[in-house]
Amino acid sequence: MDTVEALTAHIQGLSGNFEEIAHLHPLLKLSEELLRMQASRLAPFLDLLDPAKHSLGYLYLLEAYSSGPITREQASALLISFVGFINSCSAEQIRLAPDKFISVCKRLKDQVLQHKVPIQGVAPLRTAVRKLQISSEHLTTLHSEFLLLCLLSKCYKAGLNILDDDIFEVDQPRDLFLYCYYGGMIYIGLKRFPKALECLHNVVTAPMSAINAISIEAYKKYILVSLIHLGQVPPFPKYTSATAQRNLKNYAQVLGEEAKVVMEQRVGGDTVLNDVFGLSPSVMYFNIGRKAGFHNAIEELVWFAANFGPVLGA
Repeated sequence: MDTVEALTAHIQGLSGNFEEIAHLHPLLKLSEELLRMQASRLAPFLDLLDPAKHSLGYLYLLEAYSSGPITREQASALLISFVGFINSCSAEQIRLAPDKFISVCKRLKDQVLQHKVPIQGVAPLRTAVRKLQISSEHLTTLHSEFLLLCLLSKCYKAGLNILDDDIFEVDQPRDLFLYCYYGGMIYIGLKRFPKALECLHNVVTAPMSAINAISIEAYKKYILVSLIHLGQVPPFPKYTSATAQRNLKNYAQVLGEEAKVVMEQRVGGDTVLNDVFGLSPSVMYFNIGRKAGFHNAIEELVWFAANFGPVLGA
């Protein structure tokens, strides 16, 4: 395809039925380099397309347009385009190019986070998850993106719409790790500690050949929620991978004892904080979903206990 004008005409003329779209799709793939080169001038062409009728073509143009530099003046209009497209697009068409749809949705997430309005992305991403899913049992990459926005906007109940599904199909292991980790955090926010433990337990006991930061962060939360809800940290079940048991065992011994001390003393003042920090200067700390300004795991646990649940003995 030589020009964006010609490609737009093909999109308009080949979006009437599945056979036409099947013919259009290869043309769009062949035009990707053209769209990248012309990214800065694609906005007017988006206005010529109907996101509901021309969903596949609109997706290709929107993905290319949003991949280029976006000025502050363009950002608001782009956010409107993202939301409008997600709400009105054809699920059947966007599933023909799932990677591009995921890319557009992640850019929506980036935009709302950049402008510090994560709540504006909650409803659109929930819609995006449902449109991308083949069935409610299918876990997509967008699940964790949606749950992250629910967490950051404190719309915990909105996350239940997705978390209540029974998941049996997973494309990527990392998607499952993040889904369960963020899900656990949402249940913590709702004070539903048994469900939080279930989600975090799924991360810790999932098959893994190498330890990852998500599982370590999940286990840190698992320790604290176990102390809040059960008063103790359960041992690893037999089906936990040797990798997880070997790498998390020492971490649990150090962090579990210190967390219990923190909670039993009803942490709240700087004096106790200083005492706790002095217990183990070598505590491991991983940067997944941490609150800005924390210096180590114990400092986060103190904040976590104060914000997400009662302390022991309360």
